[in-house]
Amino acid sequence: MAKHQSIIIRQGDLFDVDSPLHGKVRGERSMMDFPFFALSKVAVKTPVEYKHGNVSIQIKPSSDGMATMYDKEIILYVASLMAQEIGKGGEVDQEFTFTAHDFFRVTGVLRPSKREYKRFADALARLQGTQIKTNIKTGDMIDKGWFSWLSEVNATAIELPNGDEQLRNIRVRLCAWLHRAIQRDGHIYDYHHDYFRLGTIERRIYEIARCHCEGDEVEMPIELMSMKVGSTAPISKFKQHLKEVEADDRLPEYRVTLREVLPAEGKTDSRGRRMTKLETVVVLTPRQKKPPSLQLEAA
Repeated sequence: MAKHQSIIIRQGDLFDVDSPLHGKVRGERSMMDFPFFALSKVAVKTPVEYKHGNVSIQIKPSSDGMATMYDKEIILYVASLMAQEIGKGGEVDQEFTFTAHDFFRVTGVLRPSKREYKRFADALARLQGTQIKTNIKTGDMIDKGWFSWLSEVNATAIELPNGDEQLRNIRVRLCAWLHRAIQRDGHIYDYHHDYFRLGTIERRIYEIARCHCEGDEVEMPIELMSMKVGSTAPISKFKQHLKEVEADDRLPEYRVTLREVLPAEGKTDSRGRRMTKLETVVVLTPRQKKPPSLQLEAA
């Protein structure tokens, strides 16, 4: 069973802290392309299953709920630390130690409040408690069992003059599935710094665009986009949200456009009748040509 330990100290450091993150936040392709995280801030406590083509993903929330898109910020930060170490040519194992202060700096929280620290601690718990099972290969291997994003979490904190406790140093053990993907597969993509200013659906659209638009526009049926985003809303409501995203036009690096198109020739409905009603497709267009994914050499 995974360990979750919180160690409270008044002064000094218990862990040797890794270097702060320099440069851009980075993410791994599979983690960007598929809906591994809940969109809602309200705790999702029912199991989730995703199937498309040959890809299968099952997610079991803990009693604290399923890890959210905001919790994902921590995984992105740790993945970025790992990519940074690989870039230096050093040995990279599954354990990483960082400060809460540096995490907040990278994600744009300049003056973290007591509430922000509480959210951070809760996010660590959900990342450790959420269980995932998938047939997506990483490093030419498939994990047959369940895993959590963080198999271990340890933290130190200081006691403030008012008696409150504030997290200081964090040590986590990254799951082998993602560790293999970063170290062996190396399909790593830079994130724009404005990503952290987006809502959850906009974040998912950005991630999908980032790993599919290799310099050219990409379009997909709105039903597929909804599935990949991880939306549980009716298509009509999801479409309305996309119209707002299109009108705001504030997605970094990409534009979102909705088009109404005729069904493909010979396409039929469940009763075998030819479909003639216009279908909605979502078009993702790069604002300027982007380089392909950054290929990391295995350490």
